[in-house]
Amino acid sequence: MINVAKSIFITAFPVYGMIIGIYAVCQLLSGFSLPWLGVALGGWAIALMFAGLFIFRPFARTKATMPKYTTLILASTGWAIVTAYATQTPPVYAAIVFAVSNTLGWLIYIYWYSRFNLRSKELLAVGKPLPSFVLENEAGEQVQSKSFDGHPTLWMFYRGNWCPLCMAQIKEVAQQYKELSQRGVKVALVSPQPHGYSRQLAEKMKVPFYFLVDVKNRAARQLEIISENGIPKGFEILGYDSDTVLPTVIITNAEGKIIFADLTNNYRVRPEPATFLKVLDEEGGECRS
Repeated sequence: MINVAKSIFITAFPVYGMIIGIYAVCQLLSGFSLPWLGVALGGWAIALMFAGLFIFRPFARTKATMPKYTTLILASTGWAIVTAYATQTPPVYAAIVFAVSNTLGWLIYIYWYSRFNLRSKELLAVGKPLPSFVLENEAGEQVQSKSFDGHPTLWMFYRGNWCPLCMAQIKEVAQQYKELSQRGVKVALVSPQPHGYSRQLAEKMKVPFYFLVDVKNRAARQLEIISENGIPKGFEILGYDSDTVLPTVIITNAEGKIIFADLTNNYRVRPEPATFLKVLDEEGGECRS
């Protein structure tokens, strides 16, 4: 039930920010008011953050608390409250309710929605062999995880083409293709999304990575990285299953042993590509010594 609530929240929250922003601007146009200016700033900060994420400039990661946005929204709420009491005009007290709602919604997004429940790290601990599992390529042909043994492999489990942070992170890795290739690394991008979306991604990226599908999240359940009801409510209409995978990056060496595992507990906090190269170089140095 918690994940269902999160799924509904993340669909509704950006819309809420836009509606509040528009309503506050209408109040300002009908008669300039300092409290409503604060409400407008907070509402549009929420709406534009998500617009930037999905439309303007998708980014691969943020800090956990997004301090710039958090400071702006808290300051806009404080401004609305202080100026409402200072003007002592009863109608503007409604601005306080909307301003506080902006802050509460934002804090819920930062501290509740963005965070995953405590993830088990035992199964995918560094030093353990990666459990074997079966995937499918974009053509629907079965691919055994063991077929990657013999080469170091970067496994990236991502939520789907709908996730802008996932797409930005994959783009970063694609830009590091030559560096990874020189180290003999195979890159396996794994998602539970329909095969057609993986084909689209392969055509878009134009790099010789493995674009794999985890049908019905079988591998995700086996690896304990399943996210039930993890997609925003309504995205099912695009063909995605309501269940998805927790963003996870694993690097295995040529023997199939895990040498790196990022099991983030916040969907916006993700490792830099330079981290992968450093791990691979350190592993290569150990193998050569």
